Amino acid sequence: MITAYSHRITQVTVQKEPEYDDNEESAPSKTKRKKDMHALQEIGEQLVELDPKKLTEFDLPETLIDAINQARPMQKHGARRRQMQYIGRLMRDIDALPIQQKLDSWHQTSVHQTARLHQLERWRERLLNDDNALTEFAQKYPQADLQRLRLLIRNAQKEKAAEKPPKSFRLLFQELQGIVEI
Repeated sequence: MITAYSHRITQVTVQKEPEYDDNEESAPSKTKRKKDMHALQEIGEQLVELDPKKLTEFDLPETLIDAINQARPMQKHGARRRQMQYIGRLMRDIDALPIQQKLDSWHQTSVHQTARLHQLERWRERLLNDDNALTEFAQKYPQADLQRLRLLIRNAQKEKAAEKPPKSFRLLFQELQGIVEI
């Protein structure tokens, strides 16, 4: 008589203690990896938008520079998206932190310069339209040459009334640039 023995193998999973599990801490989650890849792709998009002369300030591999130069003229959304993904993939091999820091510093400088120009524009408009603005300006900036400012304001107002080219209007702005520091 032949007896059949059935042998069942059950899979036994051994759970490690959390304090001894090194793999979970060292391997980032899929969500984190995707966020990192999107961040690299965004840095790549900023590099594509840069002026070619500014791009040379970065020490980038030749393949990445070629990919960036190829992405610039692309107009079709799908092709550009794929090229940006390729640039993001190439950026995995380089340290993106210095690149991001330099881009941020340039952006911060640009924002600061824009704010300064807006402040100068507001002062110029106030000086041209408000009679009390020159007194306030003189109190805030005592080093200003008030006689020169009065002359430029008067000439700019005459130019505007006569619809002449705004020579004094521009000169007033240049004079304010030399006086006002943020």
